[in-house]
Amino acid sequence: MYRNLALAGSIAGILGALICFIAGLARIAGFYYLAGYQSTTVFDAGVGLMVFACMVKLGTLSTQPRE
Repeated sequence: MYRNLALAGSIAGILGALICFIAGLARIAGFYYLAGYQSTTVFDAGVGLMVFACMVKLGTLSTQPRE
């Protein structure tokens, strides 16, 4: 269970960083909209995914059994 949550946190973190990177590049290139959404909104979604990943990782670290 803990390994699955840690994996989900890692995937969410990588996906969030990738979305932030794409939104940042689009904004620098002058594209204000990505797939019908403002690039800042897409960036905020990436930040939200990274925060979710941090919370999941913190939760798994604090509740995993001691060996």
